[in-house]
Amino acid sequence: MQSSWKKTFYTIWIGQAFSQLTSSILQFAMVWYLTDQTKSGMVLSMAMLVGFLPQGLLGPFIGVYIDRLNRKMLMVVSDLVIAGISLLLALTSLGMNPRIEWILVVMLIRAIGTAFHRPTLQAVTPQLVPREELTKCAGYTQSLNSISDILSPALAAVLYQAWDLSRIILLDVVGAVIAVTFLAVCKIPRHEMHQQEKVHVIKEAFEGWNILCGKKGMLGLVIVSAMYTIAMMPISALFPLMSMGRFGGTSMHASAIEVIFSIGFLAGSLILGRWGGTKNKIHTIILSYFLMAISLFGSGVLPRGGFWIFCFFSWLMGVSGPFYWGMFTPLLQQSFEARYMGRIMSITGSIRLITGPLALLVSGAFADRYGTESWFLVAGVIVTAAMLCCALIPSIRNCDNA
Repeated sequence: MQSSWKKTFYTIWIGQAFSQLTSSILQFAMVWYLTDQTKSGMVLSMAMLVGFLPQGLLGPFIGVYIDRLNRKMLMVVSDLVIAGISLLLALTSLGMNPRIEWILVVMLIRAIGTAFHRPTLQAVTPQLVPREELTKCAGYTQSLNSISDILSPALAAVLYQAWDLSRIILLDVVGAVIAVTFLAVCKIPRHEMHQQEKVHVIKEAFEGWNILCGKKGMLGLVIVSAMYTIAMMPISALFPLMSMGRFGGTSMHASAIEVIFSIGFLAGSLILGRWGGTKNKIHTIILSYFLMAISLFGSGVLPRGGFWIFCFFSWLMGVSGPFYWGMFTPLLQQSFEARYMGRIMSITGSIRLITGPLALLVSGAFADRYGTESWFLVAGVIVTAAMLCCALIPSIRNCDNA
């Protein structure tokens, strides 16, 4: 039985590794293509919006269908739709530059497909993996994400110089086909579905919200997660400004910081995968917040000649990340029944995806007025507040024991 779930999980995991890497390469290539062709900040902002909004706005309603439909089939269809629309763009653009508006449409449809695929995969995981192994599997998944983050920018840079965009799109199609093939051979246990009942999307979406609200500790943790997102999502956008503005570096310095952060994230993921975290997952989350707060405060007070110390703090930020994400997702997965998991994962994802872009707007204006390093200090205060909420509010501190 134990070897059976491991075989299924790792088969799906390997297929997703190919798909995630090729998708990330294509995403970089599309952004660079839009930059080369338009030199327009408005176009890049639209590209960001079409990538975020479908998942943020549609998530709670998509979750209803994730809980009602065959989840394996839903992942297969999502992957095929993403691959199909990309293939259509590649075939219609052979020998010429793809039109900007068509790229934006493709990015929108891909984002909708991802809005179905990502929470479905998260909902399927607790159907496959024993509860006591969820944290370790989350650590391995975080390792996959960080390896992709390290490799995809470099591979995308090489391929973007050597190939036209259509060939890179075809590479992503190959990645999707591999993922679907690996998924197709896996047997995923069915969850309880109520297909005989008529679908009431709004009602069932609110039912998912009410179920989340029924567990005050988990609702509090989701709110704390939104605080963390408000603090941290702008940091990734401000890294280049910190490297090149505050410390007077070049694009090479900015790239080095991204790689150092990703290496730290990989190290943290591997440690979590081996260790498994504390018995009470909230304690590991508190540790993550503590390390992140130290890194943010330290970065915010560095003098202009402190780039190499900033490298260390960036690495420490990366290390701390999996200790949060690798605990948060398994906590959600173990705290709710499988039949509600699609709605729970979609709702919590939507909360983060809506608060994140709003934080980007606020942080950008704040950094322009008070300096990039000032946002690192603000983010440190917010993360410290999140840490104190986890430590001092009983319902959150004990939600892993509920």
